[in-house]
Amino acid sequence: MESGASRKTPTMPSSPPPAGPPPAQDPAPQPAPVKKSAGRNLRAAIGVGVGLGAVIVASLFIVKAVFVAVVVAAVVTGLWELTSRLAERKGIRAPLIPLAVGGAAMVVLGYLRGADGAWIAMALTALAVLVWRMSEPPQNYLRDVTAGVFAAFYVPFLATFVVMMLAADDGPRRVLVFLLLTVISDTGAYAVGWRFGSHKLAPRISPGKTREGLAGAMSFAMVAGALLMQFFIDGGHWWQGLLLGLAAATSATLGDLGESMIKRDLGIKDMGSLLPGHGGIMDRLDSLLPTAPVVWLLLVAFVGKG
Repeated sequence: MESGASRKTPTMPSSPPPAGPPPAQDPAPQPAPVKKSAGRNLRAAIGVGVGLGAVIVASLFIVKAVFVAVVVAAVVTGLWELTSRLAERKGIRAPLIPLAVGGAAMVVLGYLRGADGAWIAMALTALAVLVWRMSEPPQNYLRDVTAGVFAAFYVPFLATFVVMMLAADDGPRRVLVFLLLTVISDTGAYAVGWRFGSHKLAPRISPGKTREGLAGAMSFAMVAGALLMQFFIDGGHWWQGLLLGLAAATSATLGDLGESMIKRDLGIKDMGSLLPGHGGIMDRLDSLLPTAPVVWLLLVAFVGKG
């Protein structure tokens, strides 16, 4: 007898593969196209922007002192946002109280006494920051007071140029030109950059900014500047508006990049959350603050102090 180990199980011949082409497979699903987005709640941003614009324009043309109060409120809020983020992210204790008091004084004296008053208030604010910080331990004293002096210059001192524009006889018109040029520059940068932007302007600082957007900002601001200087400012000429618009677009872009640099260093997206769709007050002042001295200086050069 054969042992079980030696017996082999007969294998059935395998059936031939079916003729014809292999069954069609469903194509791999394609990813949905990604739409460009502004990254914010556009409806909320527009609503808040319109509301802020209405408040600013109303205060500007009703009583000058009311607009000065609006600037003071914006400055104090901006200082609070900046010092809060410095403390939270870097442990830097820039003293808010002397900054807020000195910043308010800077704006008021800038309106009443011009550049001389603003410089005196700036110097006294820096001195107050140095003295105030002495009430705490000496560790990181130099770091904290340096940040405090920077904050005093960056927010209230640059804002004094807005109220110095306001002090002229046609002050409300000058301030409105400054605001319109900055807003139109930002709008041109967004519109052209969103539609045509492909070459990054400063990718390590602000990846969303493009060279095409900068060209759009300059073009929009130059056209607006020519129209505003020709038809809105007494004694102004269209060619002056071209230079004014070009300078405003450049300073607004640099201001935006400057705050983006600060926020990247701090590791945050926005300076605050007070304004839905916009972030904080400082996120709206970033392009306005450095543009104010540029517009003030060129208007004085073109049509005088008024």
